[in-house]
Amino acid sequence: MIEDLLAGMTPGQVSLWLLALLSLVCVLRKIQVSTQIARLGARAPKISFRLPYALDFISKGHQANLESRDLEFWQHSIAGAGGLSNVKTAELDAGISSRIILTTDPENIKALLTGQFADYGKGEPFHREWKEFLGDSIFATDGELWSRSRQLIRPMFVRERIVDTEIFEKHVQKLIPLLGGSRSATGSKVVDVGSLFFRYTLDAATDYLLGHGTDSLENPATNFAEAFRFVQQRQAELFRFGVFNVFMSRTDFRRNLKVMDDFIQPYIETVLSLSTAELDQKLSKRETFLDALARFTRDPRVLRDQLVAVLLAGRDTTAGTLSFCLFELSRHPEVVAKLREEIHSRLGVGADAQRPSYVDLKEMKYLNAVINETMRVYPVVPFNVRYSLRDTTLPRGGGPDGLTPVGVRANSRIIYSTMLMQRDPDLYDGPDSKNYLDPGKWIPERWVAGWQPRPWHFIPFNGGPRICIGQQFATIEMGYTIIRILQAYERIVALPVSGKDKVEDPVLRFEVTLSPGSELNCVFVKDGEDAARKASTEGAV
Repeated sequence: MIEDLLAGMTPGQVSLWLLALLSLVCVLRKIQVSTQIARLGARAPKISFRLPYALDFISKGHQANLESRDLEFWQHSIAGAGGLSNVKTAELDAGISSRIILTTDPENIKALLTGQFADYGKGEPFHREWKEFLGDSIFATDGELWSRSRQLIRPMFVRERIVDTEIFEKHVQKLIPLLGGSRSATGSKVVDVGSLFFRYTLDAATDYLLGHGTDSLENPATNFAEAFRFVQQRQAELFRFGVFNVFMSRTDFRRNLKVMDDFIQPYIETVLSLSTAELDQKLSKRETFLDALARFTRDPRVLRDQLVAVLLAGRDTTAGTLSFCLFELSRHPEVVAKLREEIHSRLGVGADAQRPSYVDLKEMKYLNAVINETMRVYPVVPFNVRYSLRDTTLPRGGGPDGLTPVGVRANSRIIYSTMLMQRDPDLYDGPDSKNYLDPGKWIPERWVAGWQPRPWHFIPFNGGPRICIGQQFATIEMGYTIIRILQAYERIVALPVSGKDKVEDPVLRFEVTLSPGSELNCVFVKDGEDAARKASTEGAV
């Protein structure tokens, strides 16, 4: 019967019928998906788009990234979803059955990370998309693979290992002279702190992981550093384009991955050439991260994947936080003066300065206020992702009032933003409060003036079972570095970027982690340097 019907049609009629049938199937599938969601919970306000599969929205997001306007773009997209205002959870219903949920609601983020931990994970789509870069490491897996990775890495960050600050001291002493920079036309010494800190933390991280640093402070143009940076940038782009990344070239991405792997491979081969007894002997000396890993696994791929993952976490996150912290200090001389006073009273400054101990770093309240405030305003992973591992819900964000649980089908992508959440004015006392401090501004005083964030309103290291293993290591490295710099320099002065008349807020680059999107130019001034320069000038006159 169907054959007879088709035989009496022209090719054009057949095409129209097939198109109509396909449209009907799509509509029925859409209805089926909506019914499934309705059984689970409500819909969140929808982000509008015009082109199929939200191509126009993806294009706008990419353009915003190129122009370093990610924060404004996503804030506007979420808050204005459904034609409403101040929305905390929104959805992008871009395909027949694909749906992305975006949230800045602390209750939903809490559910993702701990309350409904079993319902959400990195997911197989994420694992597949990031496998070339991160392999089967702790940041790209769930279940048994993730659990084994965490058990493998955890012993490397116990207190007995992280209290040894010798590596930080070794590299910070190379960093401090470079902060003097080269003289500009005005006689000032100008440095881009962002560039220096990414080199500094790379040297420290590779030294800790491999036993030998990249020496990028002495040689900025290291192939490994450049390749590592490119891979992260391209990986972020591939992820941002979703299913459409199949049309994007991976040639340069894979070439730079090979540069990375070629750098790491000799270290892996060396450690695998050692016997268990030889590795055990290193316990009495200075054991590297790789040495310790090799005592638990002899699989070269496992070693490579975990090294890359920890390098990503240990290098870029710390570098970004230090960059923004020192730049904010350069814009707030009163904070520098107060912080230096705390350092002076406890450890001294100048030639008689003492190196900070683990106890010093934990007990210096104003130092920790400065670090916490930097992580509040500039969280190093401003946007993160989870996939629903089964049909489930999010606690709220659906329905007309936004308080109804949101229905979430299995394999849905959920993007949450700690940056938008931690800057959200609704989570702070309003301007009428006597203790009000603008949540959008960098003000360390809030941490010593009695303010404390409510649970899940400040999560710089995530939370729940996946909370960052290396958080203590990172905060110690940051605190140690800040102290040693301010023991050597009395003041830090911010300068505008090239072509600007005044110092502006730092440009933010959103890739795998948050980093400066432009130069962060500063002048570091030592004790008595201003007076000496003035005396020299007067003598010349």
